[in-house]
Amino acid sequence: MLLLRGVLALAATDTEPAPFTLDWFQLHKWDLGATIVVAVLLTVIGRRWSRHYRRRTRGGGDDAEGRRRRRVATVIGLLSGVVIVIAWFVFVLTLLKDLGVDITPIIASAGIVGIAVGFGAQTIVRDALSGLFIFIEGQYDVGDTVDLTTSAGTVSGTIETLNLRTTSVRQYDGTLSTVPNGLIEVTNNRTRGWGRAVVDVPVALNEDPDHVRTVLEELVDEVASQPPLDVWLRQPPQVLGVTQLTNAAQIMRIAVETEPSHRVDVERLLRAKVVGRMSERGITAPPVVPGMPRPPE
Repeated sequence: MLLLRGVLALAATDTEPAPFTLDWFQLHKWDLGATIVVAVLLTVIGRRWSRHYRRRTRGGGDDAEGRRRRRVATVIGLLSGVVIVIAWFVFVLTLLKDLGVDITPIIASAGIVGIAVGFGAQTIVRDALSGLFIFIEGQYDVGDTVDLTTSAGTVSGTIETLNLRTTSVRQYDGTLSTVPNGLIEVTNNRTRGWGRAVVDVPVALNEDPDHVRTVLEELVDEVASQPPLDVWLRQPPQVLGVTQLTNAAQIMRIAVETEPSHRVDVERLLRAKVVGRMSERGITAPPVVPGMPRPPE
């Protein structure tokens, strides 16, 4: 207490009223009043705005609208927090200046510290900025299946956690990988818009390709209207015919546009149906030849 009184006494001069007196408040009422009013208003508006968007996210599902609301609420919460901190920092500096404290060293020290922190934490800043743009642009959301190409390699799996600095990806073998957002170079999102299921069917070279194509077309016409394919497919499947010849087989391809989250499910189900139908119709598979090239993707 004695130390505080001593500081206030030193801050006061012959021409400057004593701090926190009526004359002192009269002298500095405009700058102090303006800064504190702005800080309070920004705090109230920012918090109400953030609460409003958080309440909107509670009623959102996992559809595109629900993901958009979550992104907006996250970005608004981040920006409002930054604005509130800046507003109160300006008020504190104004108060110190009106108390007679020389704020130039404080500002200079803050600049030096900021530069030091900036050099030491530049990767954190880079990751945070990258995460902010991921939120704003909606490159991916929690639950999306993605391939993230980074400087250390490609990470594939399902997004489990997404924040400003890192993205957590659950890979197909169960491994949870945490990727700094600043290291992500290319994002391949497998659960947006639509997907294309591609099934390559190898048959023996001595089989009639027209006959095989007819059998496959009958099959896809049947299964397209059966559940669950009737929900997963966006259009009827197409048999593209022979797409490749090897020294032991001819490759027939089936392609169909699907809902993005069920592309792999459609491929598995079509393969199972094709195997059963080929067995029924006596269509022979090619012999296994070591070193036979895989069908193109």
